Amino acid sequence: MSEPIISLREAHKVFSARHGEIRAVDGVSLDIQPGEIFGVIGYSGAGKSTLVRLINALEPATSGSVVVDGVDVTALRESRLREVRAGIGMIFQQFNLLGSRTVAANVAYPLEVAGWPRAKRDARVAELLDFVGITDKAGAYPAKLSGGQKQRVGIARALATNPRILLADECTSALDPETTADVLALLRRVNSEFGITVVVITHEMDVVRSLCDRVAVMEHGRVVELDDTYRVFSAPQHPVSRRFVASALKDRPTADVLERLRVRHPGRLVTVGVDDAGHSTSRLNEVLRDAGVDSTVVYGGITEVARRPYGSLTLELIGEPVRIQQGVTALRAFSDVVDLGTASDPHEDPSMAPIEEGSR
Repeated sequence: MSEPIISLREAHKVFSARHGEIRAVDGVSLDIQPGEIFGVIGYSGAGKSTLVRLINALEPATSGSVVVDGVDVTALRESRLREVRAGIGMIFQQFNLLGSRTVAANVAYPLEVAGWPRAKRDARVAELLDFVGITDKAGAYPAKLSGGQKQRVGIARALATNPRILLADECTSALDPETTADVLALLRRVNSEFGITVVVITHEMDVVRSLCDRVAVMEHGRVVELDDTYRVFSAPQHPVSRRFVASALKDRPTADVLERLRVRHPGRLVTVGVDDAGHSTSRLNEVLRDAGVDSTVVYGGITEVARRPYGSLTLELIGEPVRIQQGVTALRAFSDVVDLGTASDPHEDPSMAPIEEGSR
């Protein structure tokens, strides 16, 4: 494996406050590899935006190390930091465009600061506007653009100086779902065509689901889970991760929905995971038929996680209790199964339990 392009070791960021210290980043250690799309997710106040500011050195780390493209930014003077930041593009939630400049002039701005000659600058701007699909808006001003168009300008501007790293801080939070999908597709193109490492900071698990190779889940300044995106979705280990996954997939019945399902479906309810490792719906049906159990899908959904299928189905099982138990045991041999019981003997899904106070 190549050397990480971003590496944090026991990174801390402590702010002084009236009532004591605030540990915005508390002992974070992680590596981000060149060319990957890496997600950082957490609720408000988890420390994810502060983590970004440590990476681009807009905030100095209180302790620990932050190495970016082979350079420990915690030990650099401001003049040297400017050189490091030239290799980092930044995309913002509120776009941060200059209202008095046209689209083309906004994209050209970092090139002007970097001292690019006019002819070379104009060629680069034209190339980038074509890449993000807004060549026809070159002479327009930001006030005349939609949110999606503004973010395309932001992406073009962030790419202007050929950075190796792109930091996207809540870059889809101000966009509607359709526009969000377009922007995420554009970020995938940035990654695949230019090989740029993309770090996505978000509170939206749908963004992680559709875009990221790996994800770090943050809580109270710490990374509480770090893994391949598919594994975090299919087997989340931390309560906060489980809550994020449930919010994105919406494939498992909440307590209220489960109560209504039990009224309509008196049989035994189970939720069964479905993924790309052979845990298909046809195999579920085959296993249950072999056990002499009838089954009906009463809830669920299957979607793509990191471009691989994943989800779960809640089934009503009808048959003799012994045969139902045999069927459930057979399902557990190859898939994740949550036994939800019956109306007379209900069981809860632990993944849908409320997060305890302090876990957010």
